[in-house]
Amino acid sequence: MHSPSQVVSDPLRAISDWLRVERVAIHLVRLPLNEPFETSFGSIDSRLIFLVSVEGEGLTGWGEVVAAEESRYSYETVGTAHHVIRDYLAPAVLSWPIAGFADLAARLAPFRGHNMAKAGLELAYMDLLAQARSQSLSQLIGGTRARIPVGVSLGIQPALDQLLERIDHYLALGYQRIKLKIKPGWDVDIVREVRRRHPDILLSVDANSAYTLRDKEHLKALDDFGLLMIEQPLDHDDLLDHAKLQAGMQTSICLDESITGLRRAEQALDTGSCRIINIKIGRVGGYSQALAIHDLCHAKAIPVWCGGMLESGIGRAHNIALASRPGFSLPGDISASSSYFARDVIVPGVSVAAEGTVEVPRGPV
Repeated sequence: MHSPSQVVSDPLRAISDWLRVERVAIHLVRLPLNEPFETSFGSIDSRLIFLVSVEGEGLTGWGEVVAAEESRYSYETVGTAHHVIRDYLAPAVLSWPIAGFADLAARLAPFRGHNMAKAGLELAYMDLLAQARSQSLSQLIGGTRARIPVGVSLGIQPALDQLLERIDHYLALGYQRIKLKIKPGWDVDIVREVRRRHPDILLSVDANSAYTLRDKEHLKALDDFGLLMIEQPLDHDDLLDHAKLQAGMQTSICLDESITGLRRAEQALDTGSCRIINIKIGRVGGYSQALAIHDLCHAKAIPVWCGGMLESGIGRAHNIALASRPGFSLPGDISASSSYFARDVIVPGVSVAAEGTVEVPRGPV
């Protein structure tokens, strides 16, 4: 069992500035999507963005809670996160000055689960602390990259032709990896045609838990297409069946929903449940767990990448900082704001250069 101090990564353990948080505020903003985004568990045409701000020392730090309105990807929702932050987490943060990041993590640790709610506060606090230190978020957490490679996640489309058009569009913009959402009935034949048309691109698929181990032989057909990975094919909380599936597949399995913290990441690697891990800072509970998972995988030479949750520019800024750490060896889902939203909550929005990279800010924002 890991105590709160044991899951705080070294760069965060060293952050010991005293900082009083004087106010915590919740902000809800609905952003329409440029087009519906469909996965194996449904389709949305807008995103209710859940922002958290913390004020202290005359500064304001911003974070984002990635919970959705319905409990499909996770049991957490906008409603549960609002309740938990208002009634439990914010009072813990406001009770007395925070001695440093390890202190913050220790205050949130007694409240079981609710990683997305915790992450919103952790992210906002880190933004506040970076400003107080006149540093960028990347500098604060020990980031080493000036630019990060990025890919794009494409939802299930009404027709194959439309998907192929979207792929061509993003490849022309320079994106270094294409990820396709799949589900039963929209999988092997679709991937076969995409690979036929684009034999050399870095290509992956994401099932969002749409299959069971009974689909093992069907999923093994994906081995024919030279995929970078198949992401979360089986149940959201499963490790054992994923280990059985991975043992019989050439394609690397990447776990997303199953990785809820450092302990689960350790178990996934120990059981052979995956060969790649998707680190979503909002899913695992914030920087404390995200960097601990990064450090574990980096030490074991396990590839990791930074996943996305259709965040606004605030969440994307934190993802960019996280992905600047040296262990993030694969292009993440950190696409331009304009990929999903006509208008972002930050100005200017996140942009992607022609070679498929995003610049990492090197000063306070």
